[in-house]
This record gives sequence, structure tokens and C-alpha cells, in this order.
Amino acid sequence: MQASGAQSGSHAGRRYRVRPAGSSSFPGPPTTRSGSTAVHPDVEAAFRRFRAHTAAPSFRGALATTADAGPVGIAYGRPLAADTKWWEPLHDRTTDEDRREDGRRTFGLMELAVRKAHRRRGVARRLHDALLSGTGAERAVLHVHAANTAAVAAYRAWGCEELATTRPWPGADPHHVLLLPLH
Repeated sequence: MQASGAQSGSHAGRRYRVRPAGSSSFPGPPTTRSGSTAVHPDVEAAFRRFRAHTAAPSFRGALATTADAGPVGIAYGRPLAADTKWWEPLHDRTTDEDRREDGRRTFGLMELAVRKAHRRRGVARRLHDALLSGTGAERAVLHVHAANTAAVAAYRAWGCEELATTRPWPGADPHHVLLLPLH
């Protein structure tokens, strides 16, 4: 992983630290405080692919922590491979140029999550910026659950543009496909 250094910030007296994190920082899917892995079906589906994502040599991650609460947020992703299947569900709604990949052109933001008690404090933005900083990619792409209006609004405020709406896997709820120019 090649990423920039740690960022710090504070909100209401609580100090947050966001730092680059390699795959060893993500030993497995998140659990609740009780140890349960019971989460929303979309999150469960994303974390079924978790080990494959973190095992990729091009994996990049960022971790947000506080001294008193430990990990409070994560973001991770990787560049889309030249032979990626990522664009297949969007084939009829995108151009050949939209779908052109070379292994460096597009960074796929696979997950960005902040614990509920730490939202609306700038943590997600710092994770987003730390993850994408220094990727060398021309653009970033992500799916966001269409019903997650707060996340959609945040991504749009950060410069993302909606490319399409899709169901990224069988049985998934609708997700917006957002594209962020990085240069």
C-alpha cells in the first residue's frame, strides 16, 4: 500500500486520527460490540468479498481512531483491473470510454463506514481524502445505497457525479454509481 501519512482532527473536544492502513489492519469483517456480525444485508454482502479485497496487492485502506473509543471508521479500495467485471451491470448505460480500464485509471472505493456515534464530525471526509490521496488514479468510482441520502449528499458535496443506478449483485437494493474525477 502506498498512501500518505496520518491526519488528525477534532470535534467537540474529541481527537480523531486517520491513518493509512494495510491489509493487516483489517483482519476480518466488523462486528458489533456484542461480537455479533449481524448487520444490514448490503453490508453483509460487501464483507463476503472482504478477504478478497484486502488480499489484493493493490489494496489501500485508511483507519480512523480515537484514544478513548478505538477504531471509529474505515475506508478501503483498490484500482480496478484492466479486465475488471465491475462495469458489466452498467454495460447498457455507459460508453466504451467510461468502461476503459488499464489497472491504474480508476480507483474503486469499496467501503467507507463510520460508527454511528462518530458521524457528522468530518471523519468520513478525512477517511475519503486519506484513501484517495496519492493513488495516481484519474478517477474514483463507488456504489452507494440509494436510500442512504446522507452518504449520497456527502459524496456529491465532495465532487462525485452520478453515472447510473444499478443493483450491483443479485438481490441488492438500488445503488447509485458515483464517479469522482481526481485530476
